[in-house]
Amino acid sequence: MNPSPAPRRALAAAAATALVLAGLAAGTSAGAEPPSRPAHGWSDTADGFASLPGLGRGPTTGGAAGATVTVDTMEELARYATAAEPYVIRVADAIEITPKGTELKVASDKTIIGVGTGGEIVGGGFYLGTGVHNVIIRNLTIRDTLMPEDDPDDKQYDYDAIQLDTADHIWIDHNTLTRMNDGLLDSRKDTTFLTVSWNRFFDNNKTFGIGWTPNVTARITVHHNWFKNTVQRNPSADNIANLHMYNNYLQDVSAYGNYVRGATSAVIEHSYYEGTHNPYYTVAGELVQRGNITVDCTWDEGIVTEQGDAFDPRDFYDYRADPARAVPALLDEFSGPQPEIGT
Repeated sequence: MNPSPAPRRALAAAAATALVLAGLAAGTSAGAEPPSRPAHGWSDTADGFASLPGLGRGPTTGGAAGATVTVDTMEELARYATAAEPYVIRVADAIEITPKGTELKVASDKTIIGVGTGGEIVGGGFYLGTGVHNVIIRNLTIRDTLMPEDDPDDKQYDYDAIQLDTADHIWIDHNTLTRMNDGLLDSRKDTTFLTVSWNRFFDNNKTFGIGWTPNVTARITVHHNWFKNTVQRNPSADNIANLHMYNNYLQDVSAYGNYVRGATSAVIEHSYYEGTHNPYYTVAGELVQRGNITVDCTWDEGIVTEQGDAFDPRDFYDYRADPARAVPALLDEFSGPQPEIGT
């Protein structure tokens, strides 16, 4: 008799943790310790496309060149986030945003980071507009702008956790984004040199949208993110020159998972999909997929899961993928805000 799904997942997670902690090969490499085990603490250096120079600037360092401040109020947060000077802005506790749904504007050369697991942005989010660059948003919980009267489509109140409009060199890392009335993360209008890593995208309708542009210029890395109890845009990726997604975990996703469309060139690898409808697919563009695992998933008839040659991410940067079977356990332990970050 086969075990029920919950014990089966627990056994798989335990085996995956043992595999990684034993220092076995991650992806196709062997010998070195995988990046998902922070033996000496999490790096403060962005990886993926956010780590690269481009557009005459980069890599992404945030506010590292400036002073470090700790903020306790919305007013303090807004003052330092919009300043012309670089800042590392520490958020130690929950900050209530009013009026509800306000997206605080963020200027270039900023790091906004939660102190341990206590930093929260409640009732609002962040907006990075045209030309904003070199920003790190890290180790925060951003939550709760739902408007019940706007169900089920979330079209009346555009309350995002993070919205990026033609920004560049952005690192979104180790956050929990949840229960927002529109998107959890919208990367729009040619936003590029973006890395989204080790985040939790939980309990939302419109989760992570990419596009809103006819141009095919954006370069984006999406790795080690946990999408749970979401509906659409996980992500939906339109007209992306290079989209690299690896080691993501999609769990209980009802509409669709990784949707590659337009002229996007995408590589999806070593990810884990559980209880997800249409885990990964394309209707246009190019999609290479390898090493992925699907469990209790459903597919529409005739759906296209591979098309074209896309690109080789290693032509741009080095990376180390964990085995797909290790991903649920790794993200259960290491995604979202971490107690040692920002302290």
